[in-house]
Amino acid sequence: MRQFDYVRAASPSEAAHVASEASAKFIAGGTNLLDLMKLQVEVPDKLVDITRLSLKSIEEVGGGLRIGALVTNSDLAADERVRRDYEVLSRALLAGASGQLRNKATTGGNLLQRTRCGYFYETTARCNKREPGSGCDGREGFNRILAVLGTSESCIATHPSDMAVAMRALDAVVETLKSDGSTREIPIAELHRLPGATPQIETSLEPGELITAVRLPKPVEGVHLYRKVRDRASYAFALVSVAAIVRMDGGRIAEARLAFGGLGTVPWRDPAVEAALKGQAPSDALFAEAADLLLKDAKGFGDNDFKLELTRRTLPAVLHDATRGEN
Repeated sequence: MRQFDYVRAASPSEAAHVASEASAKFIAGGTNLLDLMKLQVEVPDKLVDITRLSLKSIEEVGGGLRIGALVTNSDLAADERVRRDYEVLSRALLAGASGQLRNKATTGGNLLQRTRCGYFYETTARCNKREPGSGCDGREGFNRILAVLGTSESCIATHPSDMAVAMRALDAVVETLKSDGSTREIPIAELHRLPGATPQIETSLEPGELITAVRLPKPVEGVHLYRKVRDRASYAFALVSVAAIVRMDGGRIAEARLAFGGLGTVPWRDPAVEAALKGQAPSDALFAEAADLLLKDAKGFGDNDFKLELTRRTLPAVLHDATRGEN
């Protein structure tokens, strides 16, 4: 472990100001950051402790919910309003990690957790995300858990969050505070960046920009499902996951919101797939076409080729249950 300075922030503005300095990191639950520091993948010169900031409430705002960045995953999943009106989010949270980790992991930190690609964690391997310009061993190496959508020549690392996938389906908005004291609202679709040629830049946040809350819009009617396919029943990251909100009207699909984990370099959502389902009567053929449309630009890299067929099985199964009104 390398030496670093530690600052306990007394206010969000102080935290953002201090963290704008070079090589500083916010720390709250630390469920990802501490592991990365032990492996010297992350080597911050300064840790800014935000755990004592008053960002731990869940409030009703504008017909929706405003979730403080320090609300734990356990508290968010258990909140009566979330369970009732945003069931897809509660389901996604409960599918992630273990109870002990959910008790520590925070809403803001979950959105910003980094990939679990083995080459990112192995400091002797080539990884453009960890060391820009070094190469990507994942493309030719053991890439079973890595992405098939949104990849580039520089990176095929998968985004690991379950919560972010559900937030993507819900059109959440991320509230932030910048180091100069200004604030902004970032649609979750704009928070995470595709790797392109700069995979080390994972979000649209500026240095020192602090996530203060995540805002959910008014509840979305329909059947809420979160299906996570993984190697074991608990404490495993998704091979393929689907967050689905489907509303039926007169035997046809009035609206379908679909977001995916385990497939993309970012939490994935494809408007074309949703548009193709809208107004259609449910059928096996329609669901197969939706899966094919989702995967039209997908690319496997050998060990992860199976994700394509797995998606062609998982998405129709989810849509079948959702259009029958089953949970």
